Amino acid sequence: MASKTEELRQRVLSEIEGVRSVKALSELKVAYLGKNGAIKALLRGMKDIPAENRAEFGKAVNELSDDVSALFEQKEAALKKKELQEKFASQAVDITLPGKRPLSGGLHPLTIVKNKIIDAFIGMGFEIFEGPEIDSDYYCFQALNIPKDHPARDMQDTFYFTDNILLRPHTSPGQVRSMEKGKLPIKILSPGRVYRADDDASHSPMFHQIEGLVVDKGVSLCDLKGLLDEFVRVIFDGDTETRFRPSYFPFTEPSVEVDVTCCKCHGKGCGLCKGTGWIEILGAGVVNKNVLKMSGIDPDIYSGLAFGLGIERVTMIKYGIPDIRTLFESNLKFLEQFDRR
Repeated sequence: MASKTEELRQRVLSEIEGVRSVKALSELKVAYLGKNGAIKALLRGMKDIPAENRAEFGKAVNELSDDVSALFEQKEAALKKKELQEKFASQAVDITLPGKRPLSGGLHPLTIVKNKIIDAFIGMGFEIFEGPEIDSDYYCFQALNIPKDHPARDMQDTFYFTDNILLRPHTSPGQVRSMEKGKLPIKILSPGRVYRADDDASHSPMFHQIEGLVVDKGVSLCDLKGLLDEFVRVIFDGDTETRFRPSYFPFTEPSVEVDVTCCKCHGKGCGLCKGTGWIEILGAGVVNKNVLKMSGIDPDIYSGLAFGLGIERVTMIKYGIPDIRTLFESNLKFLEQFDRR
């Protein structure tokens, strides 16, 4: 009897010694202490033991079971400790190394400039008004004093869906819709995407505009000059100046082209401004009386100011970007030069 239990004990000790993982130890434990394990098999063999020796044999098997259970517990604790140490060693971090900063996104230069433009005019009391990108010929042209067959329509190649429905070539329809509401005075800024059939280094078939409209009693070209002076100081710097040149737009009379002193040479003359010291930035003027009338506003009581600028153009001037297509290429090396937030 003693020989059987002792033999089994030694076998367990030998096999436990060679176990290298908790999983293998668990499988070995089932083989010896499980329901169908070797120790239970000894108890099932008690029927073959003489009656007078059964009690002694049962006691020996129980002691063996307790001893083997203790051995498995000790071995399991040792293996878990070893595995934990190995895990810690493999995941160790050298705290003396410099940290790795996660990659962060940032605003696109067009978005940066658009936000600055909007902030500049909101600071002067303007509200945002956004119109639809697909609009009617009436709002895009006729209500802006550009009837069908008007020569001004040749100034821009427009994307038409039908004779009457088109992709807006400017955000001016937002100004008309705002005036039609009849709530005066008006001081709105209309930003958005616009579309024209142009594609070269300075033009894109899709680009972004912001147009402004002020309608009130007694506003004049002098008020427009003051608004735009403040705008360019916010967008460029406090030394930037503006000048007006006579121009023509069917929806304003008088109309002006607005230049700013070159942001690179500050008016001295350089390659960016082609030696003139000035760069054209936007078109503006006093709202044509016909436009006010078509929108239901009495031009004898109210007058208006309007201006429109391309966000891409301002961005290219501000950052010295020579080709508009660069803004749409998703080139990370180019984009990472700008404000990262």
